[in-house]
Amino acid sequence: MTAQTRTRALVAGDTALDEFTERLFGHLPRADQRRWARVYLQGLLTTPGKKSVRRLAASVTESPTASQSLQQFINASPWDWQPARAELLRWAEERHTVHAWTIGQVCFPKRGEHTVGVHRRFDPAAGRMVNCQFGFGLFLSLDGMSVPVDWRLVLPETWTADPTLRRRARISPKVVHQSPESLVVELADGVAARTSAARVPVVADISRLGNAAAVIGMLGRRGHDFLVSVPPTLGVSAAGTVHGGEPARTPGRESTAGDLARLGNTSHPYTALLTRPDARPQRLRVHSALVRVPGGETGAPGTHQTYRLFGERRPGPGQRGGPVWLTNMSRHRMDDLLHLARQAARSTVTLGALADEFGLLDFEGRSFPGWHHHMTLMSAAYAYRAAPVPVPVAGRRERREFARVGGRRSA
Repeated sequence: MTAQTRTRALVAGDTALDEFTERLFGHLPRADQRRWARVYLQGLLTTPGKKSVRRLAASVTESPTASQSLQQFINASPWDWQPARAELLRWAEERHTVHAWTIGQVCFPKRGEHTVGVHRRFDPAAGRMVNCQFGFGLFLSLDGMSVPVDWRLVLPETWTADPTLRRRARISPKVVHQSPESLVVELADGVAARTSAARVPVVADISRLGNAAAVIGMLGRRGHDFLVSVPPTLGVSAAGTVHGGEPARTPGRESTAGDLARLGNTSHPYTALLTRPDARPQRLRVHSALVRVPGGETGAPGTHQTYRLFGERRPGPGQRGGPVWLTNMSRHRMDDLLHLARQAARSTVTLGALADEFGLLDFEGRSFPGWHHHMTLMSAAYAYRAAPVPVPVAGRRERREFARVGGRRSA
């Protein structure tokens, strides 16, 4: 092996990363592509601080031309990232039972106007307009952790409609403008099509999307069980109940999700002990109601889907309200629904770790394939570091049963 490709092993004699790289990136047609995938992964795992291509190359190889070759591999080499993501999904499913597919959103602050998809939008976390890329990630929610396996980047119409911008960013003719709402649903459909395990509920924060009702309807029409955090301003109508707990057939009064979750038409108050992944247990008072969502119908015209809406009231001055959740799993135990809601918080913690330790915000290229290449390798590095251990067959069977119950169990 030449000096250009000589790398320092993670630990002496360790071949685990080689085997992992070969499994995920063995589909790449050229040996040098597979070699640079290994270098990039090792760089993400071992380089402290900012994960620029130059720093990744310097931490792994002694070659003076390595950063140029690595930049070429990420931004210009025409390799398909989808097989690697599909294999990462299978790799994770083999090692742990998946309890939910969680979708999180992320804002990538950027300078200038040339990075693919960059635009100005309001960032609620920053409280102001920012110049950024905006995207979504899909996470496998496992026991005590989340693993990212797929990503989508929002491309505003200014990018998809301009031939010059498309050419500069190497955006394929097959890529068209899609709303953030449709990208969320596409992520859910994609993992459902690739999974080798039982389907599990989709958990997503859609509280900052412009058309949450459309997401609700699309997820339902595609057969997904889901639990989504919705905007408090989402228009809903109280469905009510009749004898036996069946939904009422006559429409109820119109209201907002926030009002019903906080005050009106609660079917029951529920007090639960909820532990966030990053905090001590909190005692929450949960109010729940059956509702319908105009624009969120999932069946034939004239039919009405009933959803369960619930909100959390945190203790303290003013009884602070938490997220407002809506689910089509209306007959499930509140314990199970609250457990699923925790997965959204866990994926947020994972996004923080990806930003701090794995270069989530450090992609320096301008191309659309380059962004997806970086996100794929970053996801692989995180999964390799987390490396969930295999569980005994009996334990795995029990966890699958729990996952199935999590998506099917009645109240």
